[in-house]
Amino acid sequence: MIPITWISFRHQTPLKSEENKMTAQNVFVIGASAGGVVALKRLVGALSPDLPAAIFVVLHVRSDTESLLPRILNSSGPLKAAHAVDDQIIENSKIYIAPPDHHLVLEKDRVRLTRGPKENRHRPAVDVLFRSAARAYGEQVVGVVLTGFLDDGTAGLMSIKLRGGVAVIQDPADAQYPAMPRSALENVDVDYCMPLDEIGPLIVQLAVTPNGADEIKDQGVNESAKEEVEIKSVTNGANETKVEEQLDAIGKPSHLSCPECGGILWEIEEGRLVRFRCHVGHAFSPASLAQDQSESIERALWGAVRALKEKAILNRNISDRARGRGDRATAASFEEYANESEEYSNSLRRLMQDK
Repeated sequence: MIPITWISFRHQTPLKSEENKMTAQNVFVIGASAGGVVALKRLVGALSPDLPAAIFVVLHVRSDTESLLPRILNSSGPLKAAHAVDDQIIENSKIYIAPPDHHLVLEKDRVRLTRGPKENRHRPAVDVLFRSAARAYGEQVVGVVLTGFLDDGTAGLMSIKLRGGVAVIQDPADAQYPAMPRSALENVDVDYCMPLDEIGPLIVQLAVTPNGADEIKDQGVNESAKEEVEIKSVTNGANETKVEEQLDAIGKPSHLSCPECGGILWEIEEGRLVRFRCHVGHAFSPASLAQDQSESIERALWGAVRALKEKAILNRNISDRARGRGDRATAASFEEYANESEEYSNSLRRLMQDK
């Protein structure tokens, strides 16, 4: 395993000869979750006002709350930050932020907003932005994964690398919540792993340095990542059989069901990564799927606690009515049912609280 303090200096060495392909890196995609607001404030504060590149940001936010991130970043750095608008033309020296409950997708020269299926339990999701950027801009893309829970961004960062882009992560030892950058470090051949305060200056440097990336290697995963982008686009009203055929081409049906819609999940291998996707388009890493299933189990168990408590109340009500009619046998029987239900409810509650 690569030490978390490892840093690649590939882009700090002298440029390759002019006969090799050089591509400007002017598309920077950044993903963050928990701790991301503080991290993004520090990062944008180190950027230059005339940065010859556009920056795109996904921060995991609740769908039912207003995002203040544009206002925060505008007061933290020299670049203008705003929520992206669907079909907006991309301009350099600007920061485009995914609004709540919308995926941010890049196409050639413009941004798109969609309310497509959640990925890794999020909308907006980092992987959606990264994957679309890799498909649209290839070697022009630099992906940056910052602090956050679980592993959103890892699969998208791999897509960027497979198309000749550059992968940057915040050093997990420096991150407030290290899970997201650590997952990327463990699964992707990252180019830079560095403290947060060094990432802003690195972005400025990479924006003016041609990318001398080696020719993209066909690792048997390149086409898989490509097809998954295409599947995402056809899941909106597409023929269901066609979608399943495409999923069969890049993965295999698992014995697991989608926590979001209950459909079958296909298991897709992407290099060292394993991901799951249903025909609707919901996508999960193993960690996010396990988290979702854990929450579903907890909801079901608390639902059982409530149902048993209500059963005890109902049986006790029947017992009281029977006792009022002088029917002591029925009253005793339903009182026993009530006590049994209440005992089960209390036992299950203790189990949930002690776990």
